[in-house]
Amino acid sequence: MKHFLTILLALLSHGIVSAQNTTIMIRISEIEIDPNYLEEYKAILQKESQASVRLEPGVISIYPMYQKDNPTQVRILEIYATREAYESHLKTPHFLTYKTTTLKMVKSLKLIDMEAIDPGNMPTIFRKLQDK
Repeated sequence: MKHFLTILLALLSHGIVSAQNTTIMIRISEIEIDPNYLEEYKAILQKESQASVRLEPGVISIYPMYQKDNPTQVRILEIYATREAYESHLKTPHFLTYKTTTLKMVKSLKLIDMEAIDPGNMPTIFRKLQDK
């Protein structure tokens, strides 16, 4: 968690994430997992998401979660410093391993690009996480 916050603070200090500069890329991935592979999928995704945030400076967040009442419905909040950081992420060994090993597990995938309504508030949110 501290590594993630360090990267975010570095991005903020360099103006990559600010109210004036909206170069960040935000996406929500909606994924439906075959129930027969759910536990295996979650383990692979957890490993991949941790590696992405730890190893890639341009990956601000790969935050996976699932619906409480329907755990085969996975959502991932993805935040990248730039589109180029996202494109670079797609070529990393850990992402390619995730993608190839989970292909048979995924019943559906929808990628939804998002825009922040108040990007200037993002630093406050992450600072609050650091204080916890």
